[in-house]
Amino acid sequence: MPVTATARHSAGFDALRAQDPEMADVISGETERQTGSLQLIAAENFSSPAVLAALGSALSNKYAEGYPGARHHGGCEMVDIAERIACERATALFGAEHANVQPHSGSSAVLAAYAALLRPGDTVLAMGLAHGGHLTHGSPANFSGRWFDFVGYGVDAESGLIDYDQVRALAEQHRPRAIVCGSISYPRHPDYAAFRAIADEAGAYLIADAAHPMGLIAGGAAPSPVPYADVVCATTHKVLRGPRGGMILCGPDLADRIDRAVFPFTQGGAQMHTIAAKAVAFGEAATPAFASYAHHVVANARVLAAGLAAEGFAVTTGGTDTHLITADPAPLGIGGQQARSLLAAAGLVLDTCALPYGDGRGIRLGTAAVTTQGMGAPEMADIAALFMKALREEQGTREEVRELARRFPSNSG
Repeated sequence: MPVTATARHSAGFDALRAQDPEMADVISGETERQTGSLQLIAAENFSSPAVLAALGSALSNKYAEGYPGARHHGGCEMVDIAERIACERATALFGAEHANVQPHSGSSAVLAAYAALLRPGDTVLAMGLAHGGHLTHGSPANFSGRWFDFVGYGVDAESGLIDYDQVRALAEQHRPRAIVCGSISYPRHPDYAAFRAIADEAGAYLIADAAHPMGLIAGGAAPSPVPYADVVCATTHKVLRGPRGGMILCGPDLADRIDRAVFPFTQGGAQMHTIAAKAVAFGEAATPAFASYAHHVVANARVLAAGLAAEGFAVTTGGTDTHLITADPAPLGIGGQQARSLLAAAGLVLDTCALPYGDGRGIRLGTAAVTTQGMGAPEMADIAALFMKALREEQGTREEVRELARRFPSNSG
């Protein structure tokens, strides 16, 4: 009889336990942490057993610098097939003409996009870090802030929505070489058509950093930047539920520049086990079941956002269109860092984020992982109530969280 992926995983872990019990304990501890708490970090999710099987496959052993049919190493016949499948599935899933699936992360994808389109010193317009921009959108601690001249746009102080008049005015003033649309903490859909129009007026490339909404886009629960952006950068984890990694989509006019910017300019050998796992995830994301999942992610986020608002949190923009929620706990008399610590102690795992106006920090959370576990609107209401119990440090909250998590196992491996 054929050996199942579960049996292979069990046998592999048994071997690890025998050879390296210290590391086996770490992995067992992390598994217990994930199964005994609620993973509400907006950038995290649970990959399927099929994705994990590809990650732990023999493809991890293969060196494959270059691209299918043009490798710098021999023995690449099978990995060439794997990468072609991944690219074909990505272009079909997102309606793009070209895909590069080699970036090791979302940041690597953005770096390659900049390398393909920009030169050091060029001006780039992107969301300011205090308003939700990513490190690769001009942080002085990141390559982006060191190599390029970033100008930041922001959100309206009252609505919390992107101020497109400000974006247009800054583009007219600074004439950037590229405009980046995308954020790590903006819970509404960007107006890609508006960004395209502004970029055209300024003579700029439009780069969409769609790391967060890419899974929603795959499932038809969010608008796609592909028809509007010159280049789309994304991650393959988060809502997409694939392996940790990145990808780039573009048209045929930029395909060669993008490919050369990934390899050999910014990366070496492709991680073929990860590329195979990306292909598996793209295949899963093309199913009706995934489309249903993506819409449930958004529905759950809206219920949870409303529940937090009812409990007294100041939910930014008044809600969400995506998997992502940002909120200020200040009306409850507590800061974002303290709130995160108290919630973590109760098994409610999330992040803090910058707040566009003021000196404090808010909390950032998402519903991708808990939706993968099968939770719905009733559980979102329960989670909002658990937030308040955790912040009041009520006895028994940790056990309630643990019980909720165990009622909905991730089934990820």
